[in-house]
Amino acid sequence: MKKLLKIVGVLLLVIILAAAAAATYVKTALPDVGEAPVLSIEKTPERIERGKYLANHIAVCVDCHSTRDWSRFSAPLAAGNFGGGGELFSRDMGFPGKFYARNITPYGIGEWTDGEVFRAITTGTSKDGRALFPIMPYLNYGQLDQEDIYCLISYIRTLAPVKHDIEAPEYDFPVNILINTMPTKANLSKRPSETDQVAYGRYVATAASCVECHSKREKGEKVPGTEFGGGMEFIMPNGITTSANISPDKANGIGSWTADAFVQRFKPYADSAYQPHKVGAKEMNTPMPWTMYAGMKESDLRAIFAYLQTVKPQSNKVVKFRPQYSAD
Repeated sequence: MKKLLKIVGVLLLVIILAAAAAATYVKTALPDVGEAPVLSIEKTPERIERGKYLANHIAVCVDCHSTRDWSRFSAPLAAGNFGGGGELFSRDMGFPGKFYARNITPYGIGEWTDGEVFRAITTGTSKDGRALFPIMPYLNYGQLDQEDIYCLISYIRTLAPVKHDIEAPEYDFPVNILINTMPTKANLSKRPSETDQVAYGRYVATAASCVECHSKREKGEKVPGTEFGGGMEFIMPNGITTSANISPDKANGIGSWTADAFVQRFKPYADSAYQPHKVGAKEMNTPMPWTMYAGMKESDLRAIFAYLQTVKPQSNKVVKFRPQYSAD
């Protein structure tokens, strides 16, 4: 019996030492995405204009890296903090900790090199080598065209400085260790020709990160096999809003829609006369930044629709809103 206990004790010690070694490796050797490239991007008017379109209407960078007015439908951007960061993603929203969007104006990243910004966007690694939690969908951005990333950086550099200091993130266990395994080297691609509508639509949908919200998530991570089927829950003061099924399932998704119907779902929010209404106590709100995506070119929206018709249909039936949510 003593011999058996000794063997068990040795095995436990080996397991503990192996776990400690693995944790030490993850914390000290990762993320391993390489040094930031040496870049000095020429900020041409064409790049700035393309970057403005991407940042405001496709990748919608400024949606998170600003302050949103959650008292109004679709939470439009509030005045005075454009690009200044601070939007909170917390445990109450299902995330494993507290995460704040970074200030991306010159006040926040003015001392970053173009290469360091490029590495952050495409690999999820900060200026100082720290891993970033993938609320910013860098795993998607790392699949885009290098030129489009250059355009985004060119536009970001034109933002007016906003003096807004951002709190440090808080990571729950074991994410405080696993966070270092999340960044990955970029796998950049070429932007397809718009004449190949499905391939181009896949590219635009990747840049827009449609799949990130329109899938089920657990502890901030996308649940494999639920892509585009909706189901991500957004906990708000007046209830729970659930993301829509945008797969081509005819019963529960958008399989019975036409391209025209898809475009028209967005375009009313592009009307200059549209003003987001105040949301009542029992009324649904949504994190979907309709007014920003509504600025997308119609051809880009049609391409996204064409691509979505090719993804796996998901039968998930979504209840869009459950009012009067109580944490109790």
